[in-house]
Amino acid sequence: MRVYVPLTLSGLAAAHESGELGSGPLYAYAVTPALREWYVSDDIEELEYAALNRAAQASLRLLAGRPETARRRVVVAVDVAEGAAVADPDRGLDQSSLGEVRVAGPVPLAKAAAVHVDAAEAETDVAAAAAALGAADLGDDDAQFTVDGAEDHDLMWFGVQEIPQLIG
Repeated sequence: MRVYVPLTLSGLAAAHESGELGSGPLYAYAVTPALREWYVSDDIEELEYAALNRAAQASLRLLAGRPETARRRVVVAVDVAEGAAVADPDRGLDQSSLGEVRVAGPVPLAKAAAVHVDAAEAETDVAAAAAALGAADLGDDDAQFTVDGAEDHDLMWFGVQEIPQLIG
């Protein structure tokens, strides 16, 4: 099963150093029944893209809480065993948790299939979105527009072997 783990560049550097994304439990995003129902598609590529975008939103939340971190969203795509990632049934239809799963055990970085990172050109919009996130959560439409601006930037795809250059 493919899961998408939200990180920051400093979190990616720590994972590269330790060899694992986390010892568990680890929150990630995947194609869950609730995400399928919300997205209303049977196209697995579209569903995985939706899960990736949910993880990118979670990465933005990580950035909002860490102002010293480089303003680039990071998502690591990882293959885990079937059943290793479990959605919380109590939060299944909660809009804010669509696609969210919990991976109980350690997640070795060696299981990563790819890394998705914002291009340098996105940093200004991502920084503004991270700064506006709190106000957007409180219903400010202008702040939500700013947050949505970060989503105008698609994350770039990198092979796992490129992590040293990304964190360098």
